[in-house]
Amino acid sequence: MKRLSMRRLRANAVRYILLAVGTVISVLPMVYMLSTSLRPNGALYEYPPRFFPKWEAITLENYAYILSQSKFYLNFINSVFVSVTSVGVAALVSSAMAFVMGKFSFRGKKLLFGFIVLTMIIPGTTMIVPQFELASNLGFVNRLEGLIPFYVAWVIPFSTFMIEGFMENIPNEITEATYIDGANVLTVYGRIALPLAAPAIASVSIFNFLTAWEEYPWANTVINDTQLRTLPIAIAGFFGQHQFTQWGYVFAMSVLTLIPVVLVFITCQRFFVQGLTAGSVKG
Repeated sequence: MKRLSMRRLRANAVRYILLAVGTVISVLPMVYMLSTSLRPNGALYEYPPRFFPKWEAITLENYAYILSQSKFYLNFINSVFVSVTSVGVAALVSSAMAFVMGKFSFRGKKLLFGFIVLTMIIPGTTMIVPQFELASNLGFVNRLEGLIPFYVAWVIPFSTFMIEGFMENIPNEITEATYIDGANVLTVYGRIALPLAAPAIASVSIFNFLTAWEEYPWANTVINDTQLRTLPIAIAGFFGQHQFTQWGYVFAMSVLTLIPVVLVFITCQRFFVQGLTAGSVKG
């Protein structure tokens, strides 16, 4: 018994040490970003370097400068519009596809589902050239709403894959009873499937929001107008300004950009946990 207890104690100690190391590695960059945003731009190059600024050196001038720029609010509104619209459209389309895949049997279903899974492993950056040609032909270049169809297309395979497992677990007795009462497919989908699949839809919507909110390469490729820039492009605009990068402004804007992400995660945390566990148990 003593040997067994010692083994468990050592195993728990190893787990906690690994968790502590992982936490430090994950949190340290964010702490450094916050500490740098609270010091003057020139203080970043002081010697010897300091990870945390001195108490008397803490300043909010970087945040004051960012918040005084009208273009920051414009970039913020652009990001909110693109992200929220993309999340809404993706949730509707992917949940409908997942409902069909999970509750209906038809020829070619496995092939279609395999194709959806296959598209998940293709990096989006490898498709920038054909996507740009498609955007040019459709007139989506240098248009803010032109980002939305591509963001939706990127996240639909993952969203459908995650929601489909949840749709399968909806009892057939519920949907069949609704059909017997005279409901059609759209009614079952809208009044039965969507409410029951809300946790799964909310959990994937968090990832979809992060994808649209933080995306840089594609937005920087198709958006040229400064009035249409999203926040990631605006942050990159501080690099190399005035012959050197103003890291205080960069990190201050990055911290402000993270606030909506944190709020979304806190608000949808319970749905996130439910969505990850939903569909993991069959029957």
